[in-house]
Amino acid sequence: MIQALRGMKDIMSPDNARFTHIIETASRIAARYGYEYIETPLLEETALFKRSVGESSDIVGKEMYQFIDKGGHDVCLRPEGTAGVVRAFIQNKLDKKGGTHRFFYHGPMFRYERPQKGRLREFHQFGCESFGEVSVYEDFTMIMMIKDIFDALGIGYTIKINSLGCPECMPGYRERLVAHLHDIEDGLCEDCQRRIATNPIRVLDCKVESCRTLLQSAPLIVENLCETCDSEFNRLTALLKSHNLPYELDPKLVRGLDYYTRTAFEFVSSEIGAQSAIAGGGRYNRLVEFLDGKPTPAVGFALGIERIMELVKMPEIGREGLYLGVMEPKAVETILQIAHKKRQSETVFTEYHKRSLKAHLKAADRLGAKRCAVIGEDELAAGEIWVKDLETKEESRVAIETFE
Repeated sequence: MIQALRGMKDIMSPDNARFTHIIETASRIAARYGYEYIETPLLEETALFKRSVGESSDIVGKEMYQFIDKGGHDVCLRPEGTAGVVRAFIQNKLDKKGGTHRFFYHGPMFRYERPQKGRLREFHQFGCESFGEVSVYEDFTMIMMIKDIFDALGIGYTIKINSLGCPECMPGYRERLVAHLHDIEDGLCEDCQRRIATNPIRVLDCKVESCRTLLQSAPLIVENLCETCDSEFNRLTALLKSHNLPYELDPKLVRGLDYYTRTAFEFVSSEIGAQSAIAGGGRYNRLVEFLDGKPTPAVGFALGIERIMELVKMPEIGREGLYLGVMEPKAVETILQIAHKKRQSETVFTEYHKRSLKAHLKAADRLGAKRCAVIGEDELAAGEIWVKDLETKEESRVAIETFE
């Protein structure tokens, strides 16, 4: 028997209702914040992610589903959503138009890594990207939008924030960090030793306990910010405080991708085990330029749908919809006509095969229908339909022409 590939999962009942509820809730809130939907391809040129995510990252180095297509092009399934949105932003010349452009998206991403709870090889994200606004108020507003999404979904969280500096203050900090890392290099894991030369900031994000212990004395980014970055970060924390939004300063929060600058943030949950991040993002003012666009400030985030599915509080939904069945085969065409009319305003379940009244009632109950309507031989002859409200238990026979 052919089965789904390892790390790939079908989304079926009962998970499908929770999955769509997350997407619909997040999309509705993003639209209220002025974001419009964008759909980008699952397949992109590999160069897009090498230049944006960074060749030194684990995503590009180890995890991409990369191959040469029949036309000889080096392509890959998208491992994250931001780079594709930036590519579309530039390709459609929005970087030349100026102004502010805000997009939201959702869909599958692909990374070849060891499958684990909340992170499969095919996983789904909801994300937002804002272009053209340099103000830290946009960073704050995006954090507030994530808060609104998680509040609407009934998910508890802790907010962690950090600043990753800018091209003015980062080089000096990088030198100090690399010097410190060389002093403790022998005790670091193999990945961290490799990153000293390629991407030393990522060492701060290592999950290996022995590395975390050695890094406790490492110089911190927030203590080496330039005047502008320090002022912007202080303004962000002041905004969070003034809106009574608790946060934790995490000086080792660096995010997993190379394109971040200044603000970095994560929403974490203690209810999902070691993989505690449920949303994350930050500012990436240089990425548009890195991909050959006009320099454009930008900030974005993504949340992992599989990560939060178990945490979502589903709204209580009463019975809804109409179940139509027959006890007389000749009545099938009649219920099809009724079904077409009723589907203009409500959900309709139909059963074409002759069944007993008891069987129809049982099926309607299982489907969660609010009403069960059945036509038998007597009802068909009289031009009527038998109806039962499954909430109030009231029964009646009404004329088919006036059935509402």
